[in-house]
Amino acid sequence: MVFFKKKRPYIRITPPQDLHLPEKDVVPAIPDDLFQKCPACEQIFHKDHLTALKECPYCHYGYRLSSFERLRLLVDEKSFTEWDQEVVTQNPLDFPQYPEKIQQLQAKTKLKDAIVTGVGRLEGLTVALGVMDTRFMMGSMGQAVGEKITRLFEKALAQKLPVVLYCASGGARMQEGILSLMQMAKISAAVKRHSNAGLLYIAFLTDPTTGGVTASFAMEGDLILAEPGALIGFAGPRVIQQTIQQELPPGFQKAEFLMEHGFIDQIIPRSQQKERLALLLRLHGVTEVAHG
Repeated sequence: MVFFKKKRPYIRITPPQDLHLPEKDVVPAIPDDLFQKCPACEQIFHKDHLTALKECPYCHYGYRLSSFERLRLLVDEKSFTEWDQEVVTQNPLDFPQYPEKIQQLQAKTKLKDAIVTGVGRLEGLTVALGVMDTRFMMGSMGQAVGEKITRLFEKALAQKLPVVLYCASGGARMQEGILSLMQMAKISAAVKRHSNAGLLYIAFLTDPTTGGVTASFAMEGDLILAEPGALIGFAGPRVIQQTIQQELPPGFQKAEFLMEHGFIDQIIPRSQQKERLALLLRLHGVTEVAHG
């Protein structure tokens, strides 16, 4: 056992001068958004696993898209022409700091307001399109949004075009008060005139679709479609639960719950939307003949 008691020589190793060793107690920097938790299925995944369509890899819940990201997924290349870019938000009630907020959002999003409207081709089919954008005051509906949607249906009526309208909104815009709520009736009247002419209107509900938008044009489509996991309702589920003091059923106000109860016709993931919309348009008599 002498071997184990034998003293070994102490060797000091000096690190090279150019070697940068980390200081003690230094925590390596890890990005906060490295992992994401899906709000629909609650699965956790690395951000690199988010699909090119910004969908959850597990349940196909669609993360929010900007209006032009959405249009790039839908329309044929270089076929979209925007309408009514001159329609801008005013401040009819002289709401404090409202114009400054609008200017900041216009600079940040490169949008005039919370919707983009125009005409484009979808697998060769000419269609009038509207896409709401939650980056602009949560897609809230003020006078400018109401006017652009109304003109969308009026121009579609004049050109005998179907309308596909992607809804995403927190509802009426409080800074414009009753004038915002009046847009519900104005748009509904334009939808009715379009419908009386025998033209197709497809409402596509995305996350979230709430408030006065749900109470008007979002639920007036000939076909009502939705994305997986989208929140759809009037008041939010927490407000409803606090008001009625009752436990809400699982999945309340999600697209799947509404489809089960007959409010939605189909739930379509993003990877299938362009193909499915083109099929529905053709089934309703829309052809590839160019309109005026």
